Amino acid sequence: TFVIIGGGIDLSVGAIMALASVWATTLATQSYGPFVMIVCAVLVGTGAGLVNGLLISYGRMVPFIATLAMLVAARGLAQRMSDRRTQLVQQGNEMIVELSTSRVLGIPVLVYIFALVVIAGWVLLNRTTFGRRTYAVGGNPEAARLAGIDVRRHTVMLYALSGLCCGIAAVLIMARTTTGSSTHGDLYELDAIAAVIIGGTLLTGGRGSIIGSILGLLIFTVITNLFILNGLNTSDQLVAKGLIIVVAVLLQR
Repeated sequence: TFVIIGGGIDLSVGAIMALASVWATTLATQSYGPFVMIVCAVLVGTGAGLVNGLLISYGRMVPFIATLAMLVAARGLAQRMSDRRTQLVQQGNEMIVELSTSRVLGIPVLVYIFALVVIAGWVLLNRTTFGRRTYAVGGNPEAARLAGIDVRRHTVMLYALSGLCCGIAAVLIMARTTTGSSTHGDLYELDAIAAVIIGGTLLTGGRGSIIGSILGLLIFTVITNLFILNGLNTSDQLVAKGLIIVVAVLLQR
């Protein structure tokens, strides 16, 4: 949401999530315990996002190309590190798994983590200078520059933020599957972009909201679940998702 409001696009979120999950579940990392695993996943995600931002801002690469390159490179690095094998969360690191099994007041801990990220994102976007600058950069980067905003630095921060969220997502996927794998997050970039666009964020940047993205996510998930309940195969679901994205963009125009 932040990246697209800021006038960019990120095609690498699924691959970065996979890389973070693999890096965090290597035996070397797991030997230090669950806290180090969590920190590792978050740092790897943030670092990959930072590379995206630097390539786009200071390397003057088109966001589509830079993040496409990261998608390929991160997925390849994850495959190389794991030797294309699924890495299990070892004994002694059950705290990671407990994130998905534990409940507070009958609600899974994963839901609380999701809610905290949403609240933090909403506050950052709507109640801080960072959020106002994000809208300004996405709406008109040249006007934002003339107004005194360091557009390149802000763009780097946007992609680093996206990578940070990928790292958090990696922790959640490790908790749910008890594994780190180079196949995690396959085509998640499609789901992420679709949810944001359906939620009313302009692909050209400058307009959007966290709440809109959450609503878009819920709509997208309900539609996907309806396809599953009606026995439609994966290929039909992908075609439908593509059509939904096209319709959402046409409605925006």
